[in-house]
Amino acid sequence: MTTHQHSVQGQHVLVLGGGVIGVTSAWYLQQRGYQVTLVERQSSAAMETSHANAGQVSFGYSSPWAAPGVPMKAIKWLLQTHAPLKIKPSLQGRQWRWMLQMLSMCTSSRYQVNKSRMVRVAEYSRLALDELNQVLDLPYEGRCKGTLQVFRDPRQIAAADKDIQVLEAFGVPYRRMSVAECIQQEPGLAKVQDKICGGLHLPQDQTGDCFLFTQALAQKCAQAGVRFLYDTQIQALEYDQHSIHGVCVQDAKGQIQKLTADQYVVALGCYSVDMLAPLGLRLPIYPVKGYSLTFPLLDDAHAPQSTLMDETYKVAITRFDQRVRVAGMAELANFDLSLNPQRRKTLEKVIQDLFPQAVDISQGEYWCGLRPMTPDSTPIIGGTQYKNLFLNTGHGTLGWTMSCGSSRYLADVISGQPLEIDREGLDLSRYALVK
Repeated sequence: MTTHQHSVQGQHVLVLGGGVIGVTSAWYLQQRGYQVTLVERQSSAAMETSHANAGQVSFGYSSPWAAPGVPMKAIKWLLQTHAPLKIKPSLQGRQWRWMLQMLSMCTSSRYQVNKSRMVRVAEYSRLALDELNQVLDLPYEGRCKGTLQVFRDPRQIAAADKDIQVLEAFGVPYRRMSVAECIQQEPGLAKVQDKICGGLHLPQDQTGDCFLFTQALAQKCAQAGVRFLYDTQIQALEYDQHSIHGVCVQDAKGQIQKLTADQYVVALGCYSVDMLAPLGLRLPIYPVKGYSLTFPLLDDAHAPQSTLMDETYKVAITRFDQRVRVAGMAELANFDLSLNPQRRKTLEKVIQDLFPQAVDISQGEYWCGLRPMTPDSTPIIGGTQYKNLFLNTGHGTLGWTMSCGSSRYLADVISGQPLEIDREGLDLSRYALVK
């Protein structure tokens, strides 16, 4: 990897994408001494996938979707009304290629490798976020009370053993909980204790509103000198076989211009794929649709105090100050952003099932977003065959969780600083798909 450490001052980096990954990338690059410009098609930061996600910063819950037993579970899910997974079959090869790649990851050995990579990034991100909050004290309704993974079936408790092995290997604290201990952690569950059989608590996990976090950090970036170009559509990258020469964009007035920089960072989530395909870079990222409902709080005593993950429905229930968000589901439907009423019913069922008196169910704000999922659930962070093009994308459901660590790591890669975590398996080369 070419190092730029000696000449960072005065060097310009163009960050493409204004979600939580793009904004954290801009922050850490600016902190390394770069001049940074961020380009975003929306009118402000975090208006798409980062806008109304589950609200978890779930370092300990960083687990691959591809796991032993998932193919059989998936078949059963497709026949259920309130299933975590729905597939809208497509004639496009992209969907089938991605599903086949994901199926190839559903072995015990691959699960352990992928889980280890994810925890490596997530743990580093936890330290980075804690440091960031000490420096900036960002207002985003954050809480540090952990995640409680709730099991409705004893078989789920046994299946958690694989995750616990990796948590222990990385020194991530956890606590197995009985039903009584789950209620002690989340008193609002007291009236529905017959529906659960135990839980796993991850005390270092945090919660908050990712939209508020990203907007607040974008303000800090701007104050530090980062230039934001909002309402700006990215048309194409200009390149030769060795490097990027510029980015063709269209502003809100319809004017076309070419932006140039010394280094380029693509943080476009699901849209990174089509942007980079002309360059011969094949990113195995698929837009996995997720849904959320955000409710006004009715009764604090019957509401969650942090994040609860319902393992049966793969739905998270997260507490903000005066709101509760219910989020989850995985729908494979390409770039379809329509709001499916059946998914809403599932989210409503889970909150009413576990916290029946917590929220005003009639006032839910319904939303969906496209998570950029890789087959192994590990993000793609690092350089490419083009000497000045870098990627920070493919974080799936863990964009906020991994954002600070991914972006700090990438800033070190670009600037040639000593890396604080092992780079093994983090960049695109692990797929051997670069033409």
